[in-house]
Amino acid sequence: MAKGKDVRVTVILECTNCVRNGLNKESRGVSRYITQKNRHNTPSRLELRKFCPYCYKHTIHGEIKK
Repeated sequence: MAKGKDVRVTVILECTNCVRNGLNKESRGVSRYITQKNRHNTPSRLELRKFCPYCYKHTIHGEIKK
């Protein structure tokens, strides 16, 4: 009873504010989180407000491709 496609998939969330600023001198890197989503309930790209330790504030983290 193997499934063709897994319903829950692992996704990577990346800070959109750090990427948009182009990694300026103050920033040490890009904040990334790993989470899971249900492919059937959320077919579009996932966006969550998470804390970015490089921006020192809560920003929108969007799903990126692996």
